[in-house]
Amino acid sequence: MERNETRQITIGHLYPDLLNLYGDRGNIACLMQRCLWRGIGAQTVEFELNDEIDFTKLDIVLLGGGSDREQMIVCQKLKSIQSNFKDYVEDGGVVIAVCGGYQLLGTHYKTQEGTIEGLSLVDLYTEQGEGRLIGNIVLQSSLFEMPVVGFENHGGRTYIGSGTPFGTVLSGYGNDGESGCEGVVYKNVIGTYLHGPLLPKNPQVSDWLIARALERKYGDGSLIPLDDSQELEANRYIFERFVK
Repeated sequence: MERNETRQITIGHLYPDLLNLYGDRGNIACLMQRCLWRGIGAQTVEFELNDEIDFTKLDIVLLGGGSDREQMIVCQKLKSIQSNFKDYVEDGGVVIAVCGGYQLLGTHYKTQEGTIEGLSLVDLYTEQGEGRLIGNIVLQSSLFEMPVVGFENHGGRTYIGSGTPFGTVLSGYGNDGESGCEGVVYKNVIGTYLHGPLLPKNPQVSDWLIARALERKYGDGSLIPLDDSQELEANRYIFERFVK
């Protein structure tokens, strides 16, 4: 049931023409719908490579995944927005960065074709490894009671330094296939290799992003509950299939 709402958020989708390798628009659709179900106004603004981005007008930013070639193209543009993007992050701006977008949060991604310079928003870096880490993945995150589930497919190995992992790997590979950690959390930023897309499978992650954005903008991050019975059942099925 909706309540009378005056709150609204703006989602910025960065470079979807290049960074949409794993259906990241599904994450946008999920955020939008969960806002609209609650009567919270929501709009999405897509930014192409030559567009100017005013981060002061954005409440959530999605940085999706792309191939190494596409990331190399984007990294040239990132240099021009790095300072404003960093100010947004340090001011508590909400970011969800997936796969290639996650890698771009760090200082660099070293590949066989060269080094991709990142945004240096978070203390992490990535190096290309032997073979790809592919498969279903289940995490336990300190942010949520229920597990986080998804799919990973990446050749990069990401090392998060002093950062806080998004979760502990219960099944799958995670950041590097060895540390048992997946993703990173910094302030209101989540970086992760989970896609497929991530948010429709994990309503708790969607609501965390929305609540953080509303808290930052209005000082009120409260959300009325939704009927997530189908999503919870799907989450439980994946957890029991790969963990129990």
